[in-house]
Amino acid sequence: MERKRLAGAIISYSLNLIAAGDLYMVNSNNAQAAEAKKNYAKPPFSSFSSQMRDALLGSGKYEKPVWNLHNALNLPDWLSVSLEQRTRYETLDGSFKANGKGGDQQIPMQIDLSLEARFGRWRAGGEFLDARQFGADQGSGINNTHVDEADFIQGYLAWADQNVAYNGLGAEVVAGRQTLNLGSRRLVARNAFRNAINSFDGLRLRLLDYGNWQFNAFITMPVGRYPNNSAQLLDHFHSFDEPEYQTWFSGGFLEIFDLPWKTNAELYLYHLDEGDRNRNPTSNRRYFTPGLRVYRKPAKEQFDFELEAIGQIGTVRSSKKASDGRDLEHQAWYQGFNASYTFNLPWTPRLSLEYDYASGDHDPNDGKDQRFDTLFGARRFQYGPTGIYGTFARSNINSPGYRIGIKPHPDVQAFLSHRFFWLAQDKDAWTTANLRDKTGNTDNYVGQQLEVSTRWDVNSSLNLETGWAHLFKGEFAKRAAYAPDAKDLDYFYVQSLFRF
Repeated sequence: MERKRLAGAIISYSLNLIAAGDLYMVNSNNAQAAEAKKNYAKPPFSSFSSQMRDALLGSGKYEKPVWNLHNALNLPDWLSVSLEQRTRYETLDGSFKANGKGGDQQIPMQIDLSLEARFGRWRAGGEFLDARQFGADQGSGINNTHVDEADFIQGYLAWADQNVAYNGLGAEVVAGRQTLNLGSRRLVARNAFRNAINSFDGLRLRLLDYGNWQFNAFITMPVGRYPNNSAQLLDHFHSFDEPEYQTWFSGGFLEIFDLPWKTNAELYLYHLDEGDRNRNPTSNRRYFTPGLRVYRKPAKEQFDFELEAIGQIGTVRSSKKASDGRDLEHQAWYQGFNASYTFNLPWTPRLSLEYDYASGDHDPNDGKDQRFDTLFGARRFQYGPTGIYGTFARSNINSPGYRIGIKPHPDVQAFLSHRFFWLAQDKDAWTTANLRDKTGNTDNYVGQQLEVSTRWDVNSSLNLETGWAHLFKGEFAKRAAYAPDAKDLDYFYVQSLFRF
């Protein structure tokens, strides 16, 4: 009798195990299927693996590369390693810069290795970047935005706690060399299209009240990229980057989430105090830059918008020549607005209407400067490709435009952008071209730019992108003193990114 009971118990227990195993397999398969269907955010087309992990929010925003060194090397969970390689070919068939002649071409390349070790709440990480170019010559005018050979753009020690003292707040402190990416990225950005990447030496504090607000405060020294003259860059001369010890960049950045009408808001203040370095005079910029941004995220069959207003006050030297330069009173401003609608149609088309205004007027004679300074911001996402192109910047412009984006496939996205450009102040310069008519008699219409770009994410480790931009030159671009050939410009690029 006892044997029968024991046998029955064993059979019942075995059946329960099998059922539990089947249920586990079903749940596991469902979880894997859900993970496969998850709509991940697309990382920028740039070395970005070091930014994919968020110590306070987790690392589920970006899809793990299908080819990855962590799995291939069977590394422990506390250690992450990534390698990224980007190659771009770009060509320009004319010039828009003062005294420019002929076209240009270049092959910029990035190789990026990032490592991070995690021990409980502590992390130690580093990022090595080799950004160089091939194909340029003495007429290319390359600078340290194109090249930063074999250097460290990050080396930090960090501490983070997702629930400090069990009060529901997350906190993170990062000390050392690091990159910064804040808000709209108009003033502080980790560059994506540009070959070289901004970095800073210093301390950053981040506080997060989940779903309600987030605050970042930092005090840093910008890292200077060396060498910084074209002859040495063309010769592939190597010199390690160094912090600009006479320059301090600090600020506070508050984000507030889920306000009425599904809006979010940002309020910030930056301070830049720039000094001369090793007998190399600078513009001695001493700026306070307050700003406000309000935006609503895109969603199907809904309108969204973004409004950002930035002020700038302080002083700036009238000339980089310390012997004849004097401080000018600096008062400048920027306003940007876009309104968009995402259609619930095949290819999910999205139409955006855009408008940007950045003040101008740099005149030592009246002791004032009103030319807006974008600090350490990025511009590709608004004004087209940079690299050897980079026709417009966030300075002395008055620019309306529109953009149409589509997604023919979950892994393919494309957009068309069309913008018009006038000078905000007739007597000031088209800053990126270094063209100026101090009399203001030349028509202030610079021209219009048409851009088309397509990106294909083959998988989470391989991305391909191509784009074309055409500049229809206006009267100012054709007739200002020292303007190059009046012929319109065509710029083309194609690039690949491998992420391991």
